[in-house]
Amino acid sequence: MKFAYRFSNLLGAVYRQGNLNFSQDGNAVISPVGNRVSVFDLKNNTSETLPVSTTKNITCVGLSPDRHLAIVVDEDGAALLVSLITRAVLHHFHFHKPVNSIRFSPDGRKFVVTKENVALMYHAPGKQREFNAFVLDKSYYGPYDETTCIDWTDDSKCFVVGSKDMSTWVFGAERWANLIYYSLGGHKDVIVGCFFEKDSLDLYTVSQDGTLCVWESDTELDGLVLMKSRDKPKPSRPAEEEEERLEGEEGEVIRGKAEAPKEKNTKNVRYKQRSKHFFNKEGDFNNLTAAAYHKPTHILVTGFASGIFHLHELPEFNLIHSLSISDQRISSVAINSSGDWIGFGCSGMGQLLVWEWQSESYVFKQQGHFNNMASLAYSPDGQYIATGGDDGKVKVWNSNSGLCFVTFTEHTSSITNVTFTSSGFVIVSASLDGTVRAFDLHRYRNFRTFTSPRPAQFSSLAVDKSGELVSAGAQDSFEIFLWSMQTGRLLEVLGGHEGPVSCLCFSPVQSILASASWDRTVRLWDMLDSWQVKETLSLTSDGLSVTYRPDGQELAVATLNGEICFWNPHTATQTGSVAGRHDLEMGRKETDKITAKQSAKGKSFTSLCYSADGESILAGGQSKFVCIYNIKEQMLMKKFEISCNLSFDAMEEFLDRRKMTEFGSLALVDEGAGDGEGVNISLPGVRKGDMSSRHFKPEIRVSSLRFSPTGRSWAATTTEGLLVYSLDGSMVFDPYDLDLDVTPASIRKQLRLQEWVSAIVLAFRLNEKALKQEVLETVPHEQIPVICGSLPDIYVEKLLGFVAASLEKSGHLQFYMTWAQSLLMLHGQNLKNRSGSILPTLQSLQKSIQRHFDNLSKLCDFNMYNIRYAVALSKQRGVKRAAEEDEGEEEEEEKDDDDGLSEEMSEASIEDAEMVL
Repeated sequence: MKFAYRFSNLLGAVYRQGNLNFSQDGNAVISPVGNRVSVFDLKNNTSETLPVSTTKNITCVGLSPDRHLAIVVDEDGAALLVSLITRAVLHHFHFHKPVNSIRFSPDGRKFVVTKENVALMYHAPGKQREFNAFVLDKSYYGPYDETTCIDWTDDSKCFVVGSKDMSTWVFGAERWANLIYYSLGGHKDVIVGCFFEKDSLDLYTVSQDGTLCVWESDTELDGLVLMKSRDKPKPSRPAEEEEERLEGEEGEVIRGKAEAPKEKNTKNVRYKQRSKHFFNKEGDFNNLTAAAYHKPTHILVTGFASGIFHLHELPEFNLIHSLSISDQRISSVAINSSGDWIGFGCSGMGQLLVWEWQSESYVFKQQGHFNNMASLAYSPDGQYIATGGDDGKVKVWNSNSGLCFVTFTEHTSSITNVTFTSSGFVIVSASLDGTVRAFDLHRYRNFRTFTSPRPAQFSSLAVDKSGELVSAGAQDSFEIFLWSMQTGRLLEVLGGHEGPVSCLCFSPVQSILASASWDRTVRLWDMLDSWQVKETLSLTSDGLSVTYRPDGQELAVATLNGEICFWNPHTATQTGSVAGRHDLEMGRKETDKITAKQSAKGKSFTSLCYSADGESILAGGQSKFVCIYNIKEQMLMKKFEISCNLSFDAMEEFLDRRKMTEFGSLALVDEGAGDGEGVNISLPGVRKGDMSSRHFKPEIRVSSLRFSPTGRSWAATTTEGLLVYSLDGSMVFDPYDLDLDVTPASIRKQLRLQEWVSAIVLAFRLNEKALKQEVLETVPHEQIPVICGSLPDIYVEKLLGFVAASLEKSGHLQFYMTWAQSLLMLHGQNLKNRSGSILPTLQSLQKSIQRHFDNLSKLCDFNMYNIRYAVALSKQRGVKRAAEEDEGEEEEEEKDDDDGLSEEMSEASIEDAEMVL
């Protein structure tokens, strides 16, 4: 169970290339990220990466109408049929050529794939199990150049295909007598989008030069007549066409011609151009790059190379609004089912945006590091992950939702290291721009900037356990700088290394700083004794990385010869070593002139990280593998392959001989500013219109590794992004003390007999999460302290770990808090004796409690102000009511006085009358 980590999520990248899709309810965006697919839930503000991957970067994704199935196609045409419900791969298929677009019919029975200049219609996989999930139905030939886009009619009778040859072709999905194919012209540039009107054969076509053509059909959908079988012509297959067809594929071939079909008894469908509209031609508006149309609301969305998008109402072409959401090319546009939200993908900056056009506000706005990620750090409670990249940005990600919630852009050059202070509210980053900056997570500001007397490029960083001392190592002056976090003043410059300082690390229990350098030494600096060198550890090769064990009793150092050495920092003696050079298994780069086996001899680990319990160590470097070693046995326990994406360099062990010529490798040919693969680099200062841009193929490598403080997950910054491996995301059946009597039936029988302790012990022996939760939540609240006191010691830690995991997602806060409190109070001393092994569990519990505390504190603060307002309002009303009551009493007293006077007057008048009488 300890090494049963599974890929959990991909952070740091939200979009690379390809088309965006919305879920059926419109509350989630499905985005291709490299060779993986991420799903962003806009309603719950969470992200999830599907546990499937292709061999190269994904170019297009097709979703079935019910959004239960997805066909994912990569750059080479290799396709995966994926179930979005079970997250499993159902079928593998290869189209043998790059696929431009893929689209399911609205009834879900067929789908069309376009590659080169042909459209292939397949039968969609059904609910029953089939030997071949993709069966070719028909092949449609019409365009002379590559196809670009597809759209279906609402009744799945016809589909339209746009092409780079500026033509648009309408094809019948069945053999219609009056519509086999129809070719439309009228454009002077590449067709970007073609869309049918709702319940009609009317068409809209949009081209790259910013032209919209409205086509009107003289026939309704009901007017299509099915061709009789005797009239059905035999398909002709030219010899060259037969060679292009794939082996084992069967189906009709429909070949369109530039002229209209010959007249028959049935009147053929005809199109006429109803109108033609032009977008604003100023600036870069004429380079239209993406388009989407929402049929129920008649809204057309067009994206341009300048980052501007337009909303038009069709067919009148009324402009609703025009806004700029980015300064980069909009690569993909998608509209959700209700038509309220519009998704935009910008591949140049790795941006994913969801815009609500009616309120003109962002629903979702995320951007990953558009260049390499250099470093990461977990917060002390494991809730946040901070990353720094070569783009000079520091981003903070929520480990639960997988989304970035703040970005700091103060650095002007590549960031080499980031770290959290022990409080968890301050992030410190070092950069090649010669500054070390501290960021506040309360106010989201850069409140400290540390600089050196002479300009220096900082390559390493460390903060002590108190958060007061900040140290950074320079790679050019071989010095270590110390600053005070409180005052921001430079305290000391530590000299002594004879090479660049590659890594710094503070001891978690003492004020000792360890520094590794290329001069083949690790120096231990005493922060309490005038910053003197306490010990100097001699290495066999250049030191690349150094880290302390969580208890501070061991030191691990990675060296240039591929070894990991373990030292006792108190006695300065080496306790062991691991030779990891053969575990790297480096691939061969395209420009290498030596084999991968020879190349691997010069590779080494560049990042080390201890597990939370200190028994294992993670190591990664210039390779696609991350190795986990058992320190006590000094042996490799498991290797994690972080990527199988062949779009990266140094992935394959052997080179493709087809790329080798008598003049050398084709990879050495500079393709200029064309549509080459890889990452685009432009000249400094050029924002758009750069004709000197070049492309390079990024090399796969691991730049940083960190274990979560909870011990449940670990993360790695790689060329692909921030990969998170977790124990929670996998279904691992790991029972213990299991015999024939431990069954769900016997456990439920113990529950009916109210034998709570026995039921809990049996449930943990079977170790099924759902059953454990059922047993625990059946226990009466008042019985919890009694049961905790009766539990065997071996089950206390397991129960505490389960409570910590359940508390994070459960709504029964008081119930699980009572379990945690009772376990800690009754078994505190025994748990303290095993504090080293139980520390990850306690940190996981603290993370769950802290998360609920943060959420409830915001709610309570909000309610507190409401209550104060209500109390003040009630007091004001009470004062007003009291004043009204006082006024009422005065009026009654005055009335009583008036009544008394009138009575006296009446008595006097009676007496006077009697006297008169």
